[in-house]
Amino acid sequence: MAPAKKRNVSSVKTAEKSAKKAKVDLSKTVERILESRKHANDVFDILESLQAEQEKEVIGAVAACSELFCALLERKELFLGKLPGEEDALSGGYSAEDKYRIFMRHRYTSCVEILLEHLSHEQYDIKESAMCCLMKFAAGEGRHPLEDLDWSEHYSFPRELIQALVDNLLSKATDNSLLISRFQEFLEMEDVRYYVMSSIRDNVGKVMDKSKGAVVPVYQNNVFTLMSSISMPNQESELTNFMVKQEGFLNAIRSSATQEHKRVFERMWLGFLKYKLPNSMYKKVLVILHDSILPYMSKPTLMIDFLTAAYEIGGAISLLALNGLFVLIHQHNLDYPDFYKKLYNLLEPSVFHVKYRARFFHLANVFLSSSHLPVYLVAAFAKRLARLALTAPPTALLVVLPFIYNLIRRHPSCRVLIHKPSAEDEPFEDPYLTDEEDPAQCRALESSLWEIKSLQKHYHPDVAKAALLINTPLSEQEDDISETLEVTTYELMEKDLKQPEIKSVPLEFETATRLLKGRGDVLGQHFCLA
Repeated sequence: MAPAKKRNVSSVKTAEKSAKKAKVDLSKTVERILESRKHANDVFDILESLQAEQEKEVIGAVAACSELFCALLERKELFLGKLPGEEDALSGGYSAEDKYRIFMRHRYTSCVEILLEHLSHEQYDIKESAMCCLMKFAAGEGRHPLEDLDWSEHYSFPRELIQALVDNLLSKATDNSLLISRFQEFLEMEDVRYYVMSSIRDNVGKVMDKSKGAVVPVYQNNVFTLMSSISMPNQESELTNFMVKQEGFLNAIRSSATQEHKRVFERMWLGFLKYKLPNSMYKKVLVILHDSILPYMSKPTLMIDFLTAAYEIGGAISLLALNGLFVLIHQHNLDYPDFYKKLYNLLEPSVFHVKYRARFFHLANVFLSSSHLPVYLVAAFAKRLARLALTAPPTALLVVLPFIYNLIRRHPSCRVLIHKPSAEDEPFEDPYLTDEEDPAQCRALESSLWEIKSLQKHYHPDVAKAALLINTPLSEQEDDISETLEVTTYELMEKDLKQPEIKSVPLEFETATRLLKGRGDVLGQHFCLA
């Protein structure tokens, strides 16, 4: 066994030495190519190492490619304009200078293709180094374009390279979340962000049309991860961080910077959301919609179709859609028919157990804050919540009871639910229709809040105390429910366990000074220690 172990160690050391030697050799190869064109064919050695099996050798080759081709771009030693085939270059009337540039341009194209393939490599380090190298090439092409243009009228940006990079990041088979998070730093540059958004829109259209609108979970998750990584500039901010610093480009972008960014941002999201999404994806989108998407759209009302469709799905997705609808209703005058009917039907026992309970009750409180709502509607919500309270956990009840009291405070006409005149000896039958979906037809005003009376005998003292408030006239000032929205069962138990300790109860008026010795020595007269 010992010799085998020794051989393994020596083989590892040999591999490390060979990788280190290969790295040194590649550096020297790059130096030779840049020093003299007679060593131009040595570029094939670098491209061969770029396709090696060992990780360190590939990463070393990526660094060598980055150094070599960035230098060639700086020197303008790559062919400009439409690239002719290598055979055409040999047979055509090109000078030796042009033939060299065409040759190196073809090698550059091969390098880019290999690096794009490496974005799907199993090893993350190889994917990361390939991506960073491609972005260096993009920056180099931006400074020294490979297109022959009239700069007085046009500007150049490496759109094709960025499009190819985005196409490979948005894999249909591999989850690239980690690699996309690394790519996020490049999205801070205004021009990169702009063209990445355009590339995403084009890619989503091609892929989803090819799949005929069917759900592609891994791909759609990659798309969402990349789009949600985009931080849009504020209206007041100046666009100063550019990868390509060409005067023509800067002037074109700055002339209508914010509006142009918003337009592309809007098209990107609308192009993604028009296709069917997995249910988990609906939740992810809706969580960030109201503060990360709608404020940066030129026409937020275009999201109406998506939000209304999500609101109709039901469950947690409907709860999350409330945020976006709230923004459109209050800020953009959206007229949503039967909105309160749908909100009423969202009140189910499961609403107390979902992850987004606090957000839902906060928004429901806002929607029901208007004093112009009809009495029957407010009464229906109060009664529905009271009925659900019978089976709700204590943490939810500490929100629901103040919520009901606030509804009654805002609408004094609902006090009839508390002070319902009835004969004590008559048997009580609740006229409220629990299964009725229309709050106008549920007969809530004919009923009473007897459920709160029942909760006065709840096992949790805080709930019983809150339920007792209905026995006294309610104050005019509303209860602040924001403090209890986020309370968890664990926090409630911790609070109960940390109650102040009860002071020690005195058991004797005069404390005994010694054993069997008290006032009058009564114990000493009848007992003694043997």
